[in-house]
Formats: sequence, structure tokens, C-alpha cells
Amino acid sequence: MPLMEINFDGLIGPSHNYAGLSPGNLAATRNAGAVSEPRAAALQGIAKMRANLRLGLTQGILLPHARPDHRWLASLSTDYAGAAPHLCAQALSASAMWAANAATVSPAPDTADGRCHLSVANLVTMPHRSHEWPGTLAQLRLAFANDAFAIHGPVPAPFGDEGAANHMRLCPRHGEPGVEVFVYGVSGGPFPARQHREASAAVARAHGLDPQRTLFVQQSEEAIAAGAFHNDVVAVANERVLFAHEQAFADKVGFYADLTRLMPEVEIVEVPADRVSLEDAIGSYLFNAQLVTPPDGQPTLIVPTEARDNEAVWGWLQDHLAGNGAIRRVEVVDVRQSMANGGGPACLRLRVVADPATIDPRFLVDEGRLDRLAALIEAHWPETIGADDIADPALIARIEGARRALLEALDLVELLDS
Repeated sequence: MPLMEINFDGLIGPSHNYAGLSPGNLAATRNAGAVSEPRAAALQGIAKMRANLRLGLTQGILLPHARPDHRWLASLSTDYAGAAPHLCAQALSASAMWAANAATVSPAPDTADGRCHLSVANLVTMPHRSHEWPGTLAQLRLAFANDAFAIHGPVPAPFGDEGAANHMRLCPRHGEPGVEVFVYGVSGGPFPARQHREASAAVARAHGLDPQRTLFVQQSEEAIAAGAFHNDVVAVANERVLFAHEQAFADKVGFYADLTRLMPEVEIVEVPADRVSLEDAIGSYLFNAQLVTPPDGQPTLIVPTEARDNEAVWGWLQDHLAGNGAIRRVEVVDVRQSMANGGGPACLRLRVVADPATIDPRFLVDEGRLDRLAALIEAHWPETIGADDIADPALIARIEGARRALLEALDLVELLDS
């Protein structure tokens, strides 16, 4: 089978809550302490995956991690019953749902050894995410155990790496050699720059990328300061199309020139700041969208409902479509529960270009499997979690039982201890 792009969505876990743990993520901090709806959140994610399948896309899943993370708490010489509230919140976080931060992926056509390389992200900048990588690595090693893949551990601290959210790939078609773009930050004013250039360079070396077809591009300080804590909040790429905000990059002129030199057929779609401000772009997650190519070949942008609700954003999209721009179709999905914690459609997925036959089938889904997952979520996921609930032992037991039921249903019990 030819290589194709597969979207692996993070299944939203039963501990999904709004603890406001992520400085620089404006939605997460704004909604700190609000009541979350884990069941609705997970079902919204299932509905998004169904929409992808109906577009003709191949769909996979990554699974919730063990929460609370008792091993992480033990490494801090405490446990969930005795830990300070902020440590309990960090141990309970469902942030692994945002699979774009799981790893950086370089498809086989780009690498020296002809294998697809995945490097798990260390996520060291935020305490609640810094302990994700062992659970993610365990899943990657199962899902991509075939010799067609090479799986790498995390770049060591202190070099922050937040995965595919700061990585773009442009190519004529997914199965052909491409240009890989690593976007890093230097300063974000009041907020941390989470992707370090040193980490990006280390990943590029580990993947055996051609230095002549690999670009390192600085994210603008203005974008980070405005709340674009990852590049995928202000830019996204797919095949020949780069879709970006005018203020996404520190040196857009140099970047665009380099990209055009390496790939003359590239189509750069830049949204001007006088049409869509950084504030509107980040509030609507216009760019934290899935830019995909369905089998009909029409570049399609999958945006959250917040993009439709924003007059400036929706107006620009309609003008672009009417002008027969590079993006030919816009689809809208409801992921409001994820959005309220700062993650849009693009945050929820990791893109892997591969032959589906080389992937462990337990990590691939169709409509029937999604039906079964939805029923399991309805039966086991908590309906709500409030700020005071995370100290309730009964809630913790339900969260742990829900994950156990999920892994048993998927025949992935080997992940119970990871």
C-alpha cells in the first residue's frame, strides 16, 4: 500500500479538568477552576474522528495516560493523598490528549535510512506535561513496532521540545520527499518560549534529515506574547500549502524565500493582520486547524466552531473560498471542551505518514470501533469534574477504572502499568 497521512487523535481522558496549569495558554488560564465535562469532551473527540473518516481520511488513536501519575508523585517523595494541591493537579492532568505534542515525525522519504522516525517530546517547560513522555513512548513503541519505524527517546533537559506542534512539513504529496520546518522560540515576553532551537536540531539529526532540505525558523516574539504558545496556533502546513498569520514568524521574508527556493511550487497563504488580528486568530484557533488532503484532492481546513463564531475570521475564510484560494473547503467541528483548555483540532492529532499495514491495528479506528469507544465513554467517563472534586477518592477510583476498562476493551492491557 502507498504511504498516506494518518491522523492519530488523542482520546480525551476521564481526568479532563480545568486546573489552569499552562502559563501562556490564555484559554487554559482563563478557565482555571471551571467545571469540566470529561464525557462530553471525549465524545466531541470521537465525533471529530468520525468527521475525518467521512472525509475519507485514515484515522488512528492515542490513549489516555495513567492518571493520577503515581510514579511521578513517588519520584517527588509523596503520594496523591498527601501531595500539595498543585502537585495533585499536575499529576491528574489529561494533557496527553493533545497528541500534537506527543512526538515529532519525519516520514520515510525524508530520512537517510528510509524509515519513518518519531522522537517523543520531553515537554520539560511545564511540570504537568513533563511526566508525559514515558507513557507516550510506551504507546509509540507498540503502535509503531514495525521495522518501517525508528522510535527515539526524548531530547534531554534543559532543551525544551514540544513535538509536532512546532514542526511543519511541505511536499508535493505525502509519500514524496519534502522540506521539514522546525519552528523555535527565543522570547515570548511574559510567557516562556517552549521550543528550543537546540532541541529541534537534535531531533533533525536523530532523524537523519538532509540539512539542505531542513529549515529552522524563529517564531515571532509577538505571537508568543499574544498567546501562541506553539507554532501551530499561528501556522499550519500540508503538502504544497503553508497557511500562516502575517505575524507568525520573526523573519517571514527570509523564511518564505528559503522555502520557495527549496520548493518552488509551494503555495503560501498568509492572513494579513489587518483582516484577522493575532488576538482573533488565537481566540478562534483559526490556524490550530487540521489542514488535510482528502481522497478528492481538495485541500480542506478543519476548524473549531469558534472560528465560525468569529466575524473577522469567518469573513476572511469565506473570501478565500470565494476567490478559489489554495484552501478549497472548510469543515467545522465542535471541540469546545478541548478549546476551553487551550487545544483545537490540530492539538488533538499527531500526523504520521506511513503504510497503515505497518501499524499495530489496535491503534487504528473505523466507524464500528468508534461506536464501541463511544459506548464505553458513556458508561465510564465522569460527567463533570469541578475544582474541589480532584481530592475525592471516589472520583480518582472512577478515573482509574475508566482507563482500565478502555485498555481491556482495546486489548491493550500491556499499557496498564505505563
